[in-house]
Amino acid sequence: MQVAVTGHQKRDGLDWPWVAERLRSELLQLPFVTSALSSLAVGSDQLFARTALSMGIRHVAVIPMPGYERFFSEEGIAEYRRLLALSDSVQLPGAGTDENSFFEAGKFVANHCDVLFAIWDGKSAQGLGGTADVVAHARERSKNIIQLNPITFDTIKIMGGANGS
Repeated sequence: MQVAVTGHQKRDGLDWPWVAERLRSELLQLPFVTSALSSLAVGSDQLFARTALSMGIRHVAVIPMPGYERFFSEEGIAEYRRLLALSDSVQLPGAGTDENSFFEAGKFVANHCDVLFAIWDGKSAQGLGGTADVVAHARERSKNIIQLNPITFDTIKIMGGANGS
């Protein structure tokens, strides 16, 4: 089974320790997870990668475009490089604009997983390729989604595209 993530990079009120605990708990409930996919963005992606790797799950970094490192701060780039060195990787060619490239990477992880974790408050995307767009794409493809809302502390399971609580 392959799992993947989409989610917030930062947000006021976001409880990262709660997210880490819920991720670990939900991953432990899944049968035989063989790999975890993320783009290693700061926030949800890096937390997901750290959690998967700490559990002995192979991580695959999906790099949205050449030159991706330019989007990281000095702090974020160090963790990105550390996690990338521990991961297998897939380099995507880019899709014209930065937003299109990020959305293509989000669609890639959604298309290549059995369960998509959405670390997300449920609000609309702030730009093309945000979490809401990736979740909508996954739902259109009847993917299993586990939404971890780091603001309300809700875990919502959308199994096969239908709300399964």
